[in-house]
Amino acid sequence: MATPDRTVVHLLRHGEVDNPEGVLYGRLPGYVLSDLGHEMAQRAAKALSGHGITGVVSSPMERAQQTATPMADAHGLEISTDPRLIEADNVFEGQRVSVGDGVLKQPRTWKHLYNPFKPSWGEPYDIVATRMTEAVHSARDQFRGGEVVLVSHQLPIWIARLAAEQRRLWHDPRSRQCSLASITSLTYSDGDLVAITYTEPSRDLLDKASKVAGA
Repeated sequence: MATPDRTVVHLLRHGEVDNPEGVLYGRLPGYVLSDLGHEMAQRAAKALSGHGITGVVSSPMERAQQTATPMADAHGLEISTDPRLIEADNVFEGQRVSVGDGVLKQPRTWKHLYNPFKPSWGEPYDIVATRMTEAVHSARDQFRGGEVVLVSHQLPIWIARLAAEQRRLWHDPRSRQCSLASITSLTYSDGDLVAITYTEPSRDLLDKASKVAGA
């Protein structure tokens, strides 16, 4: 009897971003890793150093490309870019969204908050789920029998996981299990999902990181 193909798709969130203004940067250009973020990227690469990584694919955003670099270097690989891994779109990009002193307290913005289940302020969850699932499946098929790292962002990774687990997509953002530079690993056997695991190589660095969300 033939041994089943085992393929692992690792979803790696980027490291901390240099964001002194504390804005929701989303898809805005120019937001790159902080020194701590670079350390987190190195931690992620070290965490998977003993794995047979055969591909590294990144979101086009600078912070994701920077996070992917140590991983690619460690395995002697080039970074591929997949636009489907990009951060979710959001109407509040470039603005502070923290409770009490952010844009959300301004009445002119409330028109964007009428439907948290969609959500009405950004790219619909089902659209994010579709593009992320397509990216994961493409990587699974391209690197079948090996392991591949996809570098993306908190919301897209969490939505990809919810979709893989066939759970509802709307959620409380505070409930996301997807910290900075964390790794969500989807294991497939002959193309079928058989396990999802989650690790935080930078857990001890998280208290030093900025608390600004939305990346």
